[in-house]
Amino acid sequence: MAENTTKSLVNDLIEAGIHFGQRSSSWNPKMSRFIYGKRNGIHIIDIRETVKGLLRAKKFVQQTVAGGKDVCFVGTKRQAREILQQRVGDVKMHWVTERWLGGTLTNFRTIRSRLKRLEELERIEESGEIASYSKKMESQLRRERKKITRNLQGIRNMSKLPGVIVAVDVNREKNALLEARKLGIPTVCLIDSDGDPDMVDIPIPGNDDSMRSIDVAIRELCAAILEGKNQRVIATRGEGTGGDESKAASASGDKSDAPRRSRRARYRADDTSSNAAAAAASPGDDAQGSAAAAESKLETPAPAAVAAEKTEG
Repeated sequence: MAENTTKSLVNDLIEAGIHFGQRSSSWNPKMSRFIYGKRNGIHIIDIRETVKGLLRAKKFVQQTVAGGKDVCFVGTKRQAREILQQRVGDVKMHWVTERWLGGTLTNFRTIRSRLKRLEELERIEESGEIASYSKKMESQLRRERKKITRNLQGIRNMSKLPGVIVAVDVNREKNALLEARKLGIPTVCLIDSDGDPDMVDIPIPGNDDSMRSIDVAIRELCAAILEGKNQRVIATRGEGTGGDESKAASASGDKSDAPRRSRRARYRADDTSSNAAAAAASPGDDAQGSAAAAESKLETPAPAAVAAEKTEG
């Protein structure tokens, strides 16, 4: 089954033309380990390296999502915009298809404040309060709302920093990758023969100018995200069941332990009560015993007296 899936993936990648690189005159020598050869002045990317990088990326993304973290896709080039908005939007993840704003990750607090401003502007327009402003102010508010929506619509629901950044074209998304590296966020990138693989943690060598190749790569990563979400749900249910079982076990353990402690306490209490009862009943007996001992002492002659009588006799 896995072999058939890999074969179909390879066929999809080849049909999408993901193995076509850039012209040999504009290549990056660091990509030499990913290049199979050259034909008509164009580098041919080794499809085996592409499949290897894509499978590594899928596994890592799946583990990241299963661990409770999110994924942010970055693709500001024209070929990737519609694909990211459609594919990534279907799996409920975050995306950036317009200009990458400097500080989107490193200054995330300011980005969240702008998103709050967007919510405020939407509330003003939906409630009809915007009609009370002058036409100039109304135009300014709507222009501000449109600008914020265009730049930050894809990360509107991103309440925390993502667990991984997926980029298309390492040269175009350099700022995003640098910010991710500064914060220690792992990066995955579809990188062409003119890119620098050292800027990415998991490179996927392939054609980043073809819409079909971008679509295949993003489709596979989104499938990994869905699998990670399913694992997250299963783990959450398992934790809930395990928590209930542990609570029941602890409760039963408390119940089983409680009689033991109560028996010991009861035995100790019985011993204490018996001793107390004996002590309470002993004063009279002790008094009687002491009186009898005194009487016996009086009735019994002393040994010296008995010896004196024998001497006189």
